Amino acid sequence: MNDSDITTTEQRRLMLVDDDPNLVVLVSDYLEFRGYEVVTAENGKKALELLEHEIPDLIICDIMMPEMDGYTLVKLIRENRRLSWIPVLFLSAKGQSQDKVKGLNTGADVYIVKPFEPEELIAQVESSLRQATRLIGHRKPAIQTTQKLRVRENVELTPTELRVVQLVARGLGNREISKMMKVSQRTVESHVSNMLGKTGLHNRTELARWALESQEF
Repeated sequence: MNDSDITTTEQRRLMLVDDDPNLVVLVSDYLEFRGYEVVTAENGKKALELLEHEIPDLIICDIMMPEMDGYTLVKLIRENRRLSWIPVLFLSAKGQSQDKVKGLNTGADVYIVKPFEPEELIAQVESSLRQATRLIGHRKPAIQTTQKLRVRENVELTPTELRVVQLVARGLGNREISKMMKVSQRTVESHVSNMLGKTGLHNRTELARWALESQEF
């Protein structure tokens, strides 16, 4: 199987979150023409309501929206264990370098500046879906065949700890995590140590396994 087969063997459901009705129609039509099923929401608040009932394979999201902007939406998604694995692509007219950095640090996987070429959007969607599929497909057999972890009950992590453990689960090291979160490696090490203490786990590998299992990868 080649990479393109991953996204064409079954119809993928995408969520498009944008308050511009003209853009929603254009992007939805283009994505549906390429074989995707598209669910739409006009702002972050409506998107969260939809996410209570269905989980898309990927979210495409504007930043500047009424009621709830894209930054807040992505932050809430990344803090929710049921949703945190979903790839998110930001579409925004805010094209300065600091805007892109803020978007990626908030938790988006890709940042595309409006106006954009439809083919660029499709390429980024397919790339993100392939990456998510490879991660899930690679980790799942190991989780199913390994002895069950023993974790303390009622573990509560802070939002920052949740972000760190999600990055650990992706296989990132402390240096990479510190750069993404703009904190020191010592701070990352401290968060990892705190989580090991809270969970009763022994190492980063077990912590990553626990994160993936908890998030139903």
